[in-house]
Parts: sequence; C-alpha cells; structure tokens
Amino acid sequence: MTTPTIHKSKIGEHILLLELDNPPANSLSAAMKKLFLELLAEIEVDPTIRVLIISGKGNKFCVGDDLKQAMSNASTKGKIINNLKKFSEVIDRVEALTIPTIAAINGWCIGGGLELALCCDIRIAADNSNYIAAGVNVGLTASGYRLPRIIGIGPAKRILLTGDKIDAQQALRFGLVTDLYPREMLIEAATRLAKVIASKAPLALKATKQIANTALDLTAEESIVAQQHFLEELSGSADHQEALIAFNEKRAPRFRGC
Repeated sequence: MTTPTIHKSKIGEHILLLELDNPPANSLSAAMKKLFLELLAEIEVDPTIRVLIISGKGNKFCVGDDLKQAMSNASTKGKIINNLKKFSEVIDRVEALTIPTIAAINGWCIGGGLELALCCDIRIAADNSNYIAAGVNVGLTASGYRLPRIIGIGPAKRILLTGDKIDAQQALRFGLVTDLYPREMLIEAATRLAKVIASKAPLALKATKQIANTALDLTAEESIVAQQHFLEELSGSADHQEALIAFNEKRAPRFRGC
C-alpha cells in the first residue's frame, strides 16, 4: 500500500514543485493535511523560493477532503468542525503565501481540490482535466467566495449551484484556467512559466501580487494610495537600481530580492 505523501522537487534555484500523491484520488486526508502544513511552514521562511508549483500525481489533481475519514468523523460534531478547520488552514496558508503560486491541474479537480486550485495565483491545466464544485453534492458549501471573484458571478453560480462536471474546454472558456496542455507536457509548461516569473524582481512580485489580491475590494482612491506606497518602497530597492544599471549595460538584471 502506497504511503500518502507530497513529493517536493526544487527546480533550479528558485522554483519548488509540490506533487500530491495519495492514491487513488489525491485526497487531503489528515496525514496529507499535516504534511502540507509542514511543507508550507518551510516555504514561508525560505527566501530562495520565488515561485511554487502545485500539482498531483496520476490523473487526479486533488479531490479535496478524504470522504472515508469524513464519514468516520460524522458521529462527532467536534471532529467534523476540526477537520474542516484544518482543511481551511491548508487552503488559507497557500493563498497567503507572498510568492506567486501556480496550480498545474493534471486531472480531476473536485471539491476542496478545486478550492486548492482557486487559491493559487495562476491555473494551467491538462486538456483532459475535469472540475466539480462538489459542495452542494455532499450537503456542504465551498468556493462561493473565490470562484465568483475569478470567473464572475454568473458562470460561478452555474458551476456552484448545479455541482455538475465541467471539462477543460469549459474551464478555459469560463476563465477558470488560462492555458491547456497535453497532460504529459503540463509540468514542463508550468516550469517554463515559473522560470519567467522567477526571473523578475522578488520584491516587485510580492507587491504586485498583494495589489492584485486586493484589487476587487478597494476603491479607485484606495488602490492609488496602495500603489503609491509600494512604488515608494520599491524605488529605493537594490533590485530597482540593478534593473537600471542592467538596462544601461544592455544585459539581463541579476535580482537578489532586496
């Protein structure tokens, strides 16, 4: 029997790939949630990591919570609530990462797995991937905040209220994912994208991510103030000076994140 794990691979100096591996469906069991949180704690304090890629092994990205464990918890309300809180902690910690994150959706993306993908900054997918917002199918609710912000209220309600499967082409049309690739080329494509992002100034990436994350919540005036705040900070950074020097010397800048 395969031991549930999350494979960790460093790609070059600044990119980390995490691959969920919990056959048959890459569910986030209690053991997987614990391991995920341990890895996130490492990522949060590692200044060398500039981009995180999350994917799954096999033909599943993630199907969310382990329903067999959920059934065993069903007899005790406290266990149900604690399990949901632990799942939310994983999702919220991924979303709170200051570095850019890419979901490389290699297959079925269901329920909490969809929520995991939604909390990443960029989603690319295999051209035979499938998606289900499964909350209403299991008497729960999920993705009602993140999905409308990403694809709009109308399409989101279509997905959320029916609990129906949508395929990769529909996901692309809705804007749930930005690019489709054959499954065997997905990690290579995610790596190419991550390398482009990792080549940019780290402080500027973090600032830009933070501004984009709040873009729908701020007024125009508040957005201008936030943008000005970050511009003032970034204009005095060593990386900005390096970019100017590199431009004059007609070479690629060597950013150090300071």
